[in-house]
Amino acid sequence: MVLKAFFPTCCVSVDSGLLVGRWVPEHSSAVVLAVLHFPFIPIQVKQLLAQVRQASEVGVAVLGTWCHCRQEPEESLGRFLEGLGAVFPHEPWLQLCRERGGTLWSCEVTHRQAPTDPSAPGEDQVMLIFYDQRQVLLSQLHPPTVLPDRQAGATPASTGGLAAVFDTVARSEVLFRSDRFDEGPVRLSHWQSEGVEASILAELARRASGPVCLLLASLLSLVSAVGACRVFKLWPLSFVGSKLSTCEQLRHRLEHLTLIFSTRKAENSAQLMRKANTVASVLLDVALGLTLLSWLHGRSRIGHLADALVPVADHVAEELQHLLQWLMGAPAGLKMNRALDQVLGRFFLYHIHLWISYIHLMSPFIEHILWHVGLSACLGLTVALSLLSDIIALLTFHIYCFYVYGARLYCLKIHGLSSLWRLFRGKKWNVLRQRVDSCSYDLDQLFIGTLLFTILLFLLPTTALYYLVFTLLRLLVVAVQGLIHLLVDLINSLPLYSLGLRLCRPYRLAAGVKFRVLQHEAGRPLRLLMQINPLPYSRVMHTYRLPSCGCHPKDSWGALCRKLFFGELIYPWRQRGDKQD
Repeated sequence: MVLKAFFPTCCVSVDSGLLVGRWVPEHSSAVVLAVLHFPFIPIQVKQLLAQVRQASEVGVAVLGTWCHCRQEPEESLGRFLEGLGAVFPHEPWLQLCRERGGTLWSCEVTHRQAPTDPSAPGEDQVMLIFYDQRQVLLSQLHPPTVLPDRQAGATPASTGGLAAVFDTVARSEVLFRSDRFDEGPVRLSHWQSEGVEASILAELARRASGPVCLLLASLLSLVSAVGACRVFKLWPLSFVGSKLSTCEQLRHRLEHLTLIFSTRKAENSAQLMRKANTVASVLLDVALGLTLLSWLHGRSRIGHLADALVPVADHVAEELQHLLQWLMGAPAGLKMNRALDQVLGRFFLYHIHLWISYIHLMSPFIEHILWHVGLSACLGLTVALSLLSDIIALLTFHIYCFYVYGARLYCLKIHGLSSLWRLFRGKKWNVLRQRVDSCSYDLDQLFIGTLLFTILLFLLPTTALYYLVFTLLRLLVVAVQGLIHLLVDLINSLPLYSLGLRLCRPYRLAAGVKFRVLQHEAGRPLRLLMQINPLPYSRVMHTYRLPSCGCHPKDSWGALCRKLFFGELIYPWRQRGDKQD
């Protein structure tokens, strides 16, 4: 049988003593957590181990002895360490020794009970694996594995042994709270034996965060209660709030702030990592927003933007007028239906005239509006970008109206032509069975249907051309809004804290381990060094990506082209609810 002994690298040079750790019988592994030094009283050692087992729910015990020969052989000490097996009985009993010079190691395994299987080999092969205790304690193994002693269920053998090592070190943190400056009855050597890591600023922040989080959580609950008032659920306010991206982003940030200032303690590392990523995302958002705010209010840039906005709107309106006049003529040499062409052209020109009048009416107030809009950047760059998307939607509302008019008219003609084509072939659409059935029509019905089919067919090119032009304009506006939404979604969902950990402390996010051979000699235990493989950046993004408020289109490219061909309205960023009969 191959026995694996995991030994911390921080204990390779400490004085002789007892090996304290956990035995994992399922994988024949011994995880050494600390070295217990002399002098000690056995009853106090047993009391300490009982307290650690109760606090950490880890089966900590004395696994064997550790002998470090520094200058000359210590035969009396070796015999004394061998006799401690009667005081602290454990099966099996390890005898680990580092001989003089530090290059030769020996490890013996003693069984007090005879093996039940007579065919089992008489001597165990020992594999000595060194690991960095601090890195293993602070790291998180991915993907997380459910251990048999934590939850019912089987664990794969390939990952169970490694996960058991990580889980044992992580849950034994109570054993590492003492250092050499403590005046306790037991002296231990581990990764914090030279001094417990702590920070006065971190401790003060931890103590002050409780009242501050409680106060801010109360204020956020009050804001949420005001937002949930029935007044805001009435038709005009609820409709406007559901269509504006700014309202959606404010609700999303309110959920983030509620999570950050919540007084509930994180139940596991995943919730803790999500909270840290949320804090980093909000801080990044506010920092970028304050940078934008300082840039806007410097050198009177808001005034320059206000002065340039009205000429740009007039230029866009003039270009649309030229486009409509081109369509009302002979666009690209196409023969259009003149009566329908003139009606549609004048209808859209009247809308442009109304829009220009509205822009000039609002021109005296544009600078004040932009000044207050710039102040929204103090809430974060995502709020400012969402407000910019809403402003673009309002400034291009006439283009949206043109698109809706053209799409509805084109869709009406397409459905009319399909229905009349079925009538022309002697068929009809069965609404109850949702299929096409045969049908006999009268002569008058066939005559009227053929006449309407001919009229709609010859009017279709004129309508299709207007629909095509305004659909392209609408798709251009949607593409600009889509880029803004993607940037907002990136800031909202970016796991900045996890990426920082991966960059600065890659061992904190472990994808697995690798082993490097230190010594492989005949008659000596195989010595390996366990090193942590960091999680790739792509898996960090996929694992810790935060949920966002963006509504991405669920339609494929084929479904989108089908909707465009049949004149159905496109909702790229908001999904229309399904109709219920």
